[in-house]
Amino acid sequence: MELVKILVVDDESRMRKLVRDFLTVKGYQVIEAENGEQAIHLFFEQKDIALILLDVMMPKMDGWEVCKTIRQYSKVPIIMLTARSEEKDELLGFSLGVDEYVTKPFSPKILVARVEAILRRSSKASSDTIEAGGITVDKLAHQVLIDGKEIDLSYKEFELLTYFLENQGIALSREKILNNVWNYDYFGDARTIDTHVKKLRSKLQDKGDYIKTIWGMGYKFEVTE
Repeated sequence: MELVKILVVDDESRMRKLVRDFLTVKGYQVIEAENGEQAIHLFFEQKDIALILLDVMMPKMDGWEVCKTIRQYSKVPIIMLTARSEEKDELLGFSLGVDEYVTKPFSPKILVARVEAILRRSSKASSDTIEAGGITVDKLAHQVLIDGKEIDLSYKEFELLTYFLENQGIALSREKILNNVWNYDYFGDARTIDTHVKKLRSKLQDKGDYIKTIWGMGYKFEVTE
């Protein structure tokens, strides 16, 4: 099995070694760059970098420039590493498409945990088809099959089902579902979730039982034999 590649970009060799050692123990292949120009070269040479850990303050080309350049061609997850912790820097990073922002000094174990969480999210996002308990969701075709037979869902029902399948076995509050399916610009009653879940359960027929109600909180999608 081919190892997941992570590009670590920092002009301090001590910092690169620290991060490399923790990531290598977890089974990742680490590619190192000591400046921004080298990072750009390696990223396009390797072609299969799964995530970038990117320092801000570097010679030749800083982290912001590296991020802007890569974002013109790729949505690869980027975690910015910086000794600065000002809000304006974080906002700049997010506006450039940074996925996470970690301030030095940091706990290597926490950094690795963030790396793993982002890779899990990006893996789910890149998967075009999800299957569980006889339910198949094709995100590209916007199609849902129940035991091979297509069913008709509204746009929000489709988004809701996709979110459930991507978070199997996880208890999801109504607020969290709203924030992820309806996005943060929704200011209505969180109970709208209940209405959509009821309709979705009905359309899923006997497989609607996979959507469990967690009283006083929300829902959990769990396939039961």
